[in-house]
Amino acid sequence: MVIGLCTVELYFPDSQSLKAKRQILSSVKARLHGKFNVSVAEVDDQDLWQSAVLGIACVANETGRVNQVLDQVLNTIQSNPILELRRSRIELL
Repeated sequence: MVIGLCTVELYFPDSQSLKAKRQILSSVKARLHGKFNVSVAEVDDQDLWQSAVLGIACVANETGRVNQVLDQVLNTIQSNPILELRRSRIELL
C-alpha cells in the first residue's frame, strides 16, 4: 500500500472575503473528491481570505498510480482560472 500526500498553496486574486474564498474552496474540494476519489482538506491559512493550503491524500497499491492521480489533481487545479497554484509538494509514505 502506498499513500501519497500532496500539499498545495493556493492564491485567490479576486477573493474579497473569507466567504468568497470558502465558496471557491468548497467547489474545488468537491470536484477533486468526486473526480479522483481523493481526500481533500484545508490545512493552513484558514483565516486569510486570499490564500489557502490544501492537503490532498491518495491511497493505491502502486507508486505509479499514486503519482498519476496526484499529477492529474495538480493539472486540474492549475487549469482553474479562479485561483493560482503557488507551490505544490508530493510525498509518498
